[in-house]
Amino acid sequence: MRNPRLLVLLAGDVITLALVTLVGFASHNELGNAGARMLTTFIPLLTAWLLVAPHLGAFDQQSITDLRQLWRPFWAMVLAAPFAGWMRGAWLNAPIQPVFVVVLGGVSALALSAWRLIYWGVFSRGRAPHG
Repeated sequence: MRNPRLLVLLAGDVITLALVTLVGFASHNELGNAGARMLTTFIPLLTAWLLVAPHLGAFDQQSITDLRQLWRPFWAMVLAAPFAGWMRGAWLNAPIQPVFVVVLGGVSALALSAWRLIYWGVFSRGRAPHG
């Protein structure tokens, strides 16, 4: 990863998924006493994202600078969410709640899309799209 903008993009993705995790725990009034338990959501979520997103071009330099390609991170997260839910369930040795996977995937996909739109606005606005 020699491209500093790609490092910014990746750092923003990590921060976004951390915020999704924090908001999720806060929405259940568990933020104050969750502690390290938040890792049981964050680590599977981040791992699934990093395994799925590259295959849908979510880190491709041409895609991230083309606003018309904003669907890539959205759908990558939608596809990563069931894997994240499975990993979390395996870690906790607990059943996977389908509604949890749907909410986790939807909220994460929207949050990543918002972050990627901000990234595009800062780094790509005014540039002609490639391809």
